Amino acid sequence: MDSPEGATIRSEQKFRKFLKSLIRKQPRDLLLVIGTGVSAAVAPGIPALCSWRSCIEAVLGAAEQLEVLHPGDVAEFRKKVIKERDLLVVAHDLIRKMSPRTGDTKPNFFQDCLMEVFDNLEQHIQNPVVLQSILRLMERGTMVLTTNYDNLLEIFGQQQGKPMESLDLKDKDKVLQWARGHVKYGVLHIHGLYTDPCGMVLDPSGYKDVTQDPEVMEVLQNLYRTKSFLFLGCGETLRDQIFQALFLYTVKNKVDLEHYMLVLKENEDHFFKLQADMLLHGIKVVSYGDCFQQFPEYVQDLTAQICKQKSPDADRVDSTTLLGTSCVDCAKRKLGESSTDSPKRVKQPDNGIPTLE
Repeated sequence: MDSPEGATIRSEQKFRKFLKSLIRKQPRDLLLVIGTGVSAAVAPGIPALCSWRSCIEAVLGAAEQLEVLHPGDVAEFRKKVIKERDLLVVAHDLIRKMSPRTGDTKPNFFQDCLMEVFDNLEQHIQNPVVLQSILRLMERGTMVLTTNYDNLLEIFGQQQGKPMESLDLKDKDKVLQWARGHVKYGVLHIHGLYTDPCGMVLDPSGYKDVTQDPEVMEVLQNLYRTKSFLFLGCGETLRDQIFQALFLYTVKNKVDLEHYMLVLKENEDHFFKLQADMLLHGIKVVSYGDCFQQFPEYVQDLTAQICKQKSPDADRVDSTTLLGTSCVDCAKRKLGESSTDSPKRVKQPDNGIPTLE
């Protein structure tokens, strides 16, 4: 039976209005950008999924337990986590500390720590509502990229029988296929995936091969120009240097674009300032509520609204209707030309089955 709190949340969500410009989008015109908030809603039992701060703290804890980082370095990084505002910088510093000086991404302790932190993810899926909504949109052509290292969406999708694929920026051919809409159930991890050390982007310099490839950059930037990005659970994404390099700072005239970001409205002044600032990037900031528990229901209801929109191809009529009246007349004339001059007469035989004479 529903708790009073849950009933209240659903009641508030039921009467919440959605931006018409968003719910009238066709699913194939959207590209979802998934951040840590999605993982936090799906698997609240794993603190490392809740935020970049929690992820760094969990990695530091694993590094300490596995003894792959000097205790003095662990203590220093813990101080940085408390003091530093830009946690992505701290994350990149930590990654470099735990990786070879040569910059080779293959052998590194950071990936071992992530595997320790994200062990047995499938057992921690408690609230799949958001993932179900994302899959529903993907079925209808919505593309998905994520800044997360985890693969919760792919795990859940495979459980539902979907041919999910995890992609990373180092596989150029796959990235091009995905960007051109040829990988329906592909999830592009722009930081890579914790299970694949070769594909992980361990610091900002790790994406230089991508940004220097004009073909890849063109198809990715074209997505930002032609799709409406919908940011889900993204608190730090717009400050992410990789995301900035791929989309934000490389596409001109962003104010003419129409993207969307769902955020928690804790502080009214901060919320409306964020709205004004993000419009300069062509991003409409939308509140899903004033508590995080409202996030899954909001995404579910928003998805239902979007999927209710009728596709332009849904009412496809037969070919004669598409061709128009004049072409129907042409078809009739051709039919007449192919038949004899005298019309065929229907003969009713003794067995009751009509035939043409």
